[in-house]
This record gives sequence, C-alpha cells and structure tokens, in this order.
Amino acid sequence: QVQLVESGGGLVQAGGSLRLSCAASGRTFSMKAMGWFRQAPGKEREFVATISWNGGSTSYADSVKGRFTISRDNAKKTVYLQMNSLKPDDTAVYYCAGSLYSSSAYYRRADFGSWGQGTQVTVSS
Repeated sequence: QVQLVESGGGLVQAGGSLRLSCAASGRTFSMKAMGWFRQAPGKEREFVATISWNGGSTSYADSVKGRFTISRDNAKKTVYLQMNSLKPDDTAVYYCAGSLYSSSAYYRRADFGSWGQGTQVTVSS
C-alpha cells in the first residue's frame, strides 16, 4: 500500500483551471496505476481518471474527457490532475487513489486499495 496526500483544491470560477497534486509514499508507487475519484454532496464517489504505472495509458470518465488530464512523475512519487474549463458540476471532494493493478483499465472503487483524505474543489457559477 501507499500513503497518499492530496493538495491543490480550492475555489475557482466556472471556466477556470486548477491542478491537483497527490504525493505518495511507499515502495510500490511506481509499479501501480493511480486514479482520481470525486464525491459531491449527497452523491456516490465516482471515477474521474486513471493512469497506468508508467504513464503510458490513461482513462477518463465521459464527464471530464477533453477537460481534465491525469499525469504522473514516478521520480517525485506524485500524480497530478489538471482540470480545465471547470463547471459548477465539477464541485466535489477529490480523492487520489492507488490501484491494486498496474494497468489503467480498472476503474471501480474496489480496484483501488489506498486512498487520500481528499481535497475540496468548488466551482462557482
């Protein structure tokens, strides 16, 4: 397992951008896929994006495709989520997650064994 700490959340106007970071500790970070999930008030936690162990493959939820970009730096043990063209519907707590697998093909909550504490993103209209 890895320990995960998110940062970079905040308040932004619709159409703006934010970049979330997730710093990891643990020896398995570079061998595992990583993901981002989000949870809005009163809703289930949902998949946002995932990236394979070496950054060579990514997957996105349809709701963020073309606006969000996931990336990673294994030397820094950090994964990022660049969020552009933000909408009020993107308002949620965003969670970084460590996959049980190396491939980005897995995106269910049960496919991830490590979770950060979350960072709040609020998009005003």
